[in-house]
Amino acid sequence: MANGSEARAAPAQDLAIVGLTQRYGAVTAISNINLDIKGGELVSLLGPSGCGKTTLLKAIAGFVRQTEGNIVIGGQIVDALPPNRRTVGIVFQNYALFPHMTVAANIAYGLDVRGLNRSEKASRVDEMLALVKMEAFAGRYPRELSGGQQQRIAIARAMAVKPSILLLDEPFSALDKNLRLDMQIEVKRIQRLAGITTILVTHDQEEALSMSDRVAVLSNGSLEQFAPPTEIYDAPSSLFVNTFVGSANVLPGAVVGQDAGEILVRLDAGETVRARRPVNEIGSGARVSVCLRPENIVVTADGSEGLPGFIEMGLPLGATIVHEVRMADGTSLKISTPRADFSPLASGTPIRLKVTALANVFPLA
Repeated sequence: MANGSEARAAPAQDLAIVGLTQRYGAVTAISNINLDIKGGELVSLLGPSGCGKTTLLKAIAGFVRQTEGNIVIGGQIVDALPPNRRTVGIVFQNYALFPHMTVAANIAYGLDVRGLNRSEKASRVDEMLALVKMEAFAGRYPRELSGGQQQRIAIARAMAVKPSILLLDEPFSALDKNLRLDMQIEVKRIQRLAGITTILVTHDQEEALSMSDRVAVLSNGSLEQFAPPTEIYDAPSSLFVNTFVGSANVLPGAVVGQDAGEILVRLDAGETVRARRPVNEIGSGARVSVCLRPENIVVTADGSEGLPGFIEMGLPLGATIVHEVRMADGTSLKISTPRADFSPLASGTPIRLKVTALANVFPLA
């Protein structure tokens, strides 16, 4: 098995995206994107379809030439370099393996143009097969492999040329749920062992939060937030990030005061909750959207205080139960409770709810 030093790609390189804009005629695909990615980090580009994440990936790879801005790899501006000179490896969504070539030949493909002799190529192929735990499959063809195995070979091929940056374009989208989780763990293992700077394009929030050192959330071609997963989830910078990443209840309310660095918000539904102080100050009396995570709302034990409402339905989801609750003012919200701690409640059951964590607030649109 290859050890950490053997499996390592080129020395981990920083990647800087500076003021990147890409236009196609009158259409702006991405606008003024700035990212400073540290060597060895795994960063996800997260957003809905059409937000610009694949365009950004193509610009990094050199498949498109940006309209404005710079791409800097290891301190070198690479804007004028073609893809084959950017020391970038890429794994496509469909893996793009050559069906007429064996696994070993697929991995060796990129080495043929780099002047390695037969012995050097064989050694590098063996190293990559060990890295992805596929030593026994060298003589097989792609059609004889499962989806997860094909993905491992695609990663091995991308890593064989010792890139300084690894780009992954929706690599798990074609896999079923269980295999997807297994491969996320495996890719994270490979990335950590190789120590390679990695960019993952995904629209899957859980995937981005679980795999990444930091997450860049994009919307309509613009960067909404670039931060560690916990900050993205707990302290989102915008209403879009709060509602796109994870589940969120959005309730109307008004700011009624401040206390110990937090703000107090009176919900239209009738309860005062504490919220994080937003980056941009919101004055007393301002109307706001209040975002509450379902797991941060609980049914009060004695039912004597809290937001009044009644159960509309309960939905068991494995280890979790999600209840939809209709509030007294007609507002609907969801609460999430561990199944071990709570039994599903019947429709029509009256309850009272308590918020157990700080809310996030944003100016009412």
